[in-house]
Amino acid sequence: MNEEVVQRLQSLGYTVTTADEWLLNFCIEKVIQHIKNNCNVTEVPSGLRYVAIDMICGEFLYGKKSSGQSIGIDFEGVVKSIKEGDTTITFTDADSAESQYDALVSYLMHTDTDFTTYRRFRW
Repeated sequence: MNEEVVQRLQSLGYTVTTADEWLLNFCIEKVIQHIKNNCNVTEVPSGLRYVAIDMICGEFLYGKKSSGQSIGIDFEGVVKSIKEGDTTITFTDADSAESQYDALVSYLMHTDTDFTTYRRFRW
């Protein structure tokens, strides 16, 4: 699964480095354990494989941003308008790189609704 996660991150524009190995492995194990605990199974069901890969990527990117590590995206505000007389510059938050990045991470981290089909009862 590690190689598929690396490929998915590359498809999202992030190149994994050797410094990322520990965090990436941690995210993989965390998501796998989360799925196994929520579904009460011993292995991640094959139908959740791609959900798991996206969740791992979301956890990884969230962790990188939260810890202040570089993710290769400039989060400077996007200029919405400029006025020259008396100099006025307005920045927009709705279209900023950071808000787009946060939306992507939120999408990747899915909710647990995907697990419903695979849940098993605990006795």
